[in-house]
Amino acid sequence: MYQPPLFRETRLDVLHALIRSHPLGLLICNGAEGPVANPLPFLLDADVGPNGRLQAHLARANPQWRLLAEMPDVPVLVVFQGAESYITPSWYETKRETGKVVPTWNYAMVQVRGTVRVIEDKDWLAGQIARLTATHEAGRSEPWQVTDAPQAYIDAQIKGIVGLEIDIASIDGKWKVSQNRPLGDRVGVAEGIEADQGAVDEMAQLVRQYGGLTDS
Repeated sequence: MYQPPLFRETRLDVLHALIRSHPLGLLICNGAEGPVANPLPFLLDADVGPNGRLQAHLARANPQWRLLAEMPDVPVLVVFQGAESYITPSWYETKRETGKVVPTWNYAMVQVRGTVRVIEDKDWLAGQIARLTATHEAGRSEPWQVTDAPQAYIDAQIKGIVGLEIDIASIDGKWKVSQNRPLGDRVGVAEGIEADQGAVDEMAQLVRQYGGLTDS
């Protein structure tokens, strides 16, 4: 990933936070016919190793897991896309001053590299789907649990999936959030995004945070 120094984010807690808030990662590997990519919801265990560990599962009918099983030592790439937004030059103070501006796109992204362990153990799979479900049901008033479904049905569903575990060898973050623009432009972008959205927006908050417009 191209990373100008101003956009590079290296704080592990910040990188982990983006993975947790945007857990649908794009798992990418090479196959005999070229790159293969599938979006999967990942769980992050931050306490394993220096960078953490990712866990996921995919359908047994999905051929990507067989590619991974055949090349366990070949690194894979997982891309987590955070907040993103089109940035119009109309929000820039510089537009009114000189007119020398062009559109761009703001985004926050984390890319993870590591090797994959393919797991078919039913107890591991049962634990993984229970943790994944609990994580994403936690905020609901009546959270659904795996045990709400008949056990025979869950057992049949588990037979149709394969688990993946990735120890994170490297993790890179890029927060391109207008911090390279003059102060007036940063203010205009944050206000412009929220005016368009009609509400507090994650990207607008990042522009303020990384652009020195807040105390935090």
